Amino acid sequence: MNGGVLPAFFGTGKRHMTNRQSTFFVFVSLSLCLMVQTVWGHSIPGDGPAEGIPSPRMSLSSLVKDFVKTESSETAQALLADIQRLPEANVETIARILQEPRHYESQPVGSQPNRQIAVRGLDRSYALYVPESYQPEQAYPLIVCLHGAGFSGEAYLDRWIPRLGDRYILACPTVAMGAWWTRYGEDLVLQVLRDVQDRYHVDPDRIFLTGMSNGGIGAWIIGMHYADRFAGLAPMASGIDDVLFPFVENLSHTPVYVIHGQEDQVMPVQLSRDLVKEMERRGIPYHYREHHWTHPLAGGHFFPKQELPDLIAWMDEHTRVRLPWSISLVRDATHLTPFHWVRIDMTEHIAAFTENLIDSRDEFIAGAIYAKLHAEITAPNNIVVNTNRIRRYTLFLNQDLVDFSKPVVVKTNGKISFEGMVEPRMETLLQEARHRLDVRVVFPGKLIIDVPSTSDDGG
Repeated sequence: MNGGVLPAFFGTGKRHMTNRQSTFFVFVSLSLCLMVQTVWGHSIPGDGPAEGIPSPRMSLSSLVKDFVKTESSETAQALLADIQRLPEANVETIARILQEPRHYESQPVGSQPNRQIAVRGLDRSYALYVPESYQPEQAYPLIVCLHGAGFSGEAYLDRWIPRLGDRYILACPTVAMGAWWTRYGEDLVLQVLRDVQDRYHVDPDRIFLTGMSNGGIGAWIIGMHYADRFAGLAPMASGIDDVLFPFVENLSHTPVYVIHGQEDQVMPVQLSRDLVKEMERRGIPYHYREHHWTHPLAGGHFFPKQELPDLIAWMDEHTRVRLPWSISLVRDATHLTPFHWVRIDMTEHIAAFTENLIDSRDEFIAGAIYAKLHAEITAPNNIVVNTNRIRRYTLFLNQDLVDFSKPVVVKTNGKISFEGMVEPRMETLLQEARHRLDVRVVFPGKLIIDVPSTSDDGG
């Protein structure tokens, strides 16, 4: 299993002049229509009723579950309005509904090389393997595997299934030339995750992201931006540009299993060695395997079958950390999305990634100028936050993090930025459950904190 061409952004820019880095890089008839709509749903603009539009006769439970599932903002808005009109709707009841066991319909099992999905309005496909013994009432771990250049997701099914057994679901998307470092590759992976979790009983605490060569680059980059979604990462025979090294900080609660061949002439092993040093420096949990195997066609740039049993055993042992009490987060301007229970909302001028990630090589990317936040619950209902290049951030709270019956104190950069009661709200609870696609961890409380600049403080 070898990779192929290297992404163009490797080996360019001032920070990349060493020998290692230069190697890569919508009068009676109307009444009747209204009667029908009252029974089956709301009218919306367009050629016909949208799937999932709620009926006033739907139960609170059905409304809540449809709200979380829908990808349509218009449908979600209509569902939320119906939920808020019901007298029985409150935070406690909705939280209980969200965490009720879900019923999964029977779905195809075995090897499915051409599952259809839509990404950015375009039809795409991914390869899927579901154990023949799959039972909808049982939660299964999921491995998302990213291929290298010159390969496809379907080809990776053939390599993984014989070694995997019947305990894991495997999803292998395909992107042209293995360009997993692009925003399109990122969107594809996230949509595959959504599709598999919507159809199959996936354990959200046991999702792993792995990849080989260019796929390993994607495992690093996507994994670092969305580390809170994964139980672990396993990049193989790959590396990343050193201007991306600060994002390793996001992996403080997401372990990494690195595999690289000593004889790799495509992605030199020094790439992984440098990342291991960076993880060591930042205290990131990792396991490093440097193998000596070679392949007649790929040399040392491949994934030896001998390495898979130990990797699967490592995955067997790891579960996602749902609610860490301390969080370290690094963001560029295009990834201001929730991360565990924090979100960076507004920043000073920082690096902004393009469709091809860091190819612009402006001064902010070349200088690795990013927004950074560290949040920690240091005592009951006391949260300490330190920021760099951040003007506003949000804390998402629940009863496992704070006691809503008592005041919450938030200190930002050494000064009290909030002190008072936090009110749990239905809308916050529902919106976060929908956006995160994760009902095991729900957040009814939210605090938006403005961060004064030095001049605002007069200091």
